[in-house]
Amino acid sequence: MATWLYRLGRFAFRRRGLVAVFWVVVLAAAGGAAASTSSTASTSISIPGTEAQQAFELLEERFPGSSPDGATARVVFEAPEGQQLTDPAHQRAVSGIVADLNGSPQVQQAVDPFQARAVSQDGSIAYAQVSYSTTAFELTDEARNALDAAVETGEDAGLRVEVGGDALATIPETGATEVIGVIVAAVVLLITFGSLVAAGLPLLTALIGVGISVSVITALTGVLELDSTTPILATMIGLAVGIDYALFILSRYRAELSEGRAPLDAVGRAAGTAGSAVVFAGLTVIIALAGLAVVNIPILTKMGLAAAGAVVLAVLVALTLIPALIGFAGRRVLPRKQRSAAAPASEGKPGAGTRWARFVLRHPVAVLIAGVAGLGVIAVPAADLQLGLPDDSAKPADTTQRQAYDLIAQGFGPGTNGPLVVALDATGSDDPAAAAEETGNALRGLDNVAAVTPATFNQSGDSAMLTVIPMSAPSSVDTEDLVHDIRAEAGTIAERTGADLLVTGQTAMGIDVSEKLDAALVPYLVLVVGLAFLLLMVVFRSILVPLKAALGFLLSVVAALGAVVAVFQWGWLAELVGVEQTGPVMSLMPIFLVGLVFGLAMDYEVFLVTRMREAHVHGESPDTAVVTGFTHGARVVTAAALIMISVFAGFIGSSESMIKMIGFGLAIAVLFDAFVVRMAIVPAVLALLGRTAWWLPRGLGRVLPNVDVEGEKLQRELGDAEPEREPVSSRS
Repeated sequence: MATWLYRLGRFAFRRRGLVAVFWVVVLAAAGGAAASTSSTASTSISIPGTEAQQAFELLEERFPGSSPDGATARVVFEAPEGQQLTDPAHQRAVSGIVADLNGSPQVQQAVDPFQARAVSQDGSIAYAQVSYSTTAFELTDEARNALDAAVETGEDAGLRVEVGGDALATIPETGATEVIGVIVAAVVLLITFGSLVAAGLPLLTALIGVGISVSVITALTGVLELDSTTPILATMIGLAVGIDYALFILSRYRAELSEGRAPLDAVGRAAGTAGSAVVFAGLTVIIALAGLAVVNIPILTKMGLAAAGAVVLAVLVALTLIPALIGFAGRRVLPRKQRSAAAPASEGKPGAGTRWARFVLRHPVAVLIAGVAGLGVIAVPAADLQLGLPDDSAKPADTTQRQAYDLIAQGFGPGTNGPLVVALDATGSDDPAAAAEETGNALRGLDNVAAVTPATFNQSGDSAMLTVIPMSAPSSVDTEDLVHDIRAEAGTIAERTGADLLVTGQTAMGIDVSEKLDAALVPYLVLVVGLAFLLLMVVFRSILVPLKAALGFLLSVVAALGAVVAVFQWGWLAELVGVEQTGPVMSLMPIFLVGLVFGLAMDYEVFLVTRMREAHVHGESPDTAVVTGFTHGARVVTAAALIMISVFAGFIGSSESMIKMIGFGLAIAVLFDAFVVRMAIVPAVLALLGRTAWWLPRGLGRVLPNVDVEGEKLQRELGDAEPEREPVSSRS
């Protein structure tokens, strides 16, 4: 591996013009494909194997043209204080608005609240349900403008009008906070390298890699039915790993130059050693992201594979474009004082990384206990983790969606915001009408049921749809219990009536998603950690080092989950993060955090411990190897972690709650993993294990391939008695 990458790095350096042109052409082609596509992001969520999905498909089949996956809006009206909507003037205004909506583009049906009995008992609040023939992201500006016109017309008539529902959903976009994250990364790179050119190269290559990956995702959005958050996730991951991978190769190149090697030789060695670490670090991230497919939720699988593709591009760009750009930059990647080929490597007092490593080696037990105990305390809130899918109750209090949600809860009860849709397949019943009536009566007898609407039959009369309104809010445990109670009652109903009952709707779908993700978490964890353990065993040729890496990851990810619960569910420091409304943690968050953090955590494990392994292979004692690893790697790993944290933290400012939560979770997880686990717990454990850390049974050693990540074979092949030096007269 190291020898092949050594040759690749030298080739890219020599043929730098060709390599640079190649990536520019790829970027231009991908950008052109993205610009020419007119497809929109998918809003449909398919959850194979769940009852909610089965019911959805049944309704789609039995009620053709009903567009069950179409966007919906709720236009909520409130009369002035002391008045009622049933007053003739107000009623005419509401009915006129609904009539206008019925004539609007893409509207399938707008139901008059006075005909649907959607008026509160005191007559002060009413809502009109608007159904569209297309998904939210496919709504035209004319359709959205019709909702705005409804609000204006109602307000002109003296009414308060608010609008909720997914018809108001828009594709999340990146904003100023993400740019701030990149600026912080640039400052960290400048401080780390002391050279504007060196600081710019990782940013440039990362942006090229992200530009290609996001363009490809955009071009394939319609073909693969990708979600709107997929390019944002790819941007988030691609930027972070792209900068980090380039940073490690460039840093190793500078170290080789400081030993007096010529640029061509230095870039080859950097690609062979640090490049090998990049390959295996990238593989761990790719395994974690691609492994999301085991959950069997298509949207999650596509997001994982798209992000994995961004990581593949980041690795390829780092291995080829960085050596090429180094060829253009020459010695300008060094600080000005070190650019002379004759300039000696700076020698002075030990750096902070060296001093910290020596401190840990003197007090390994205390450092280990402090690190584990600290993360353990932060992980405590994770025991109260509550999962759910975000709805309008999670919107900021000043948004029209949230105010519409609150008005409906006030006028009709909280459960009206999350109705359950019951699909009744009466093809096996002798009397479908009687079966539907008996089903409705049985459902009304369950606890926590506020109302059950009369059955609506399809044209053939063999299937019906009923709506169950819970008394409790959509995200409450009581509503989840009601869904389970209805499903438990389905068997009894089928025996009495011959009709099969299935529960769906957004609330039931959210419950099914949470349960499916819960069930998949352990198998996913076993798969990802197991594969990565084998990979790291090949890299480090050790059993205990990969085991320690996996256990450290589990500690950091549970602590990160605890922090997410404390902020987004409990509300601690919520204002500082910009969380205006607390609630259940997004269902996808735990498995996303496990997958992404595991891959990113292994980056630092590979980069830091590989340098220790390299020193140990070359004859240093275990303790000295730890110090050597920190001497050469701590500054760079610290910079890489700060860059990754700043990139992820930039997404905390997103208006999309899912992106905000993922950005915070990843940023805090990298903070814990890089600075507590990898920089404190790892050296403490290695100090306690000593030579045992690098133990590998002989039989297993013969079976495992030797990929030579530390470059031992490469150095033997090159013969390192005397480094190939650059003539003093060469250009700077």
